[in-house]
Amino acid sequence: MNYIYEYQSPIGKLTLASDGEKLTGLWITGQKYYASTLGADTTIKNLPVFESTIDWLNSYFDGKTPDFTPPLAPKGSAFRQAVWKILCEIPYGKVITYGDIAKKIAEQNGKARMSAQAVGGAVGHNPISIIIPCHRVVGSDGSLTGYAGGIETKVKLLTLEKADMSKLYIPTRGTAL
Repeated sequence: MNYIYEYQSPIGKLTLASDGEKLTGLWITGQKYYASTLGADTTIKNLPVFESTIDWLNSYFDGKTPDFTPPLAPKGSAFRQAVWKILCEIPYGKVITYGDIAKKIAEQNGKARMSAQAVGGAVGHNPISIIIPCHRVVGSDGSLTGYAGGIETKVKLLTLEKADMSKLYIPTRGTAL
């Protein structure tokens, strides 16, 4: 059984999903891959994990670094899990590149290299947006690309975190932020 709950945030409506004990999904309405790991058998219900997640989100959207993480159980392959684990290590307000993550994955697997494009696919399929901070990943040239929730949302989240945006840009605009 899958449970869902909705939360109205400053960036739009969020759908939270749980297996009953852990958070399995957090999607921005309309984002790419919305509810992609959510089964057909769902029930709307408020659960303790949703209350914990909402406390985390309230703190985050108040501009604070949450001092806890709700219990997470994202569904995905071993490769995706490894990428998402690295995402969880990115400090609040900081960014890293897809290439940086690819290097870490290559090191973990004893390989000389790893495809940044493969990493991008795993980052893009992150089922727990914001808490697993895929918005903190940028292109090697500082381009703000590849956010399933939309580039403008990525900018809002990084701005909220007071990330240094001076070297980042939106490719379609071609200018710094």
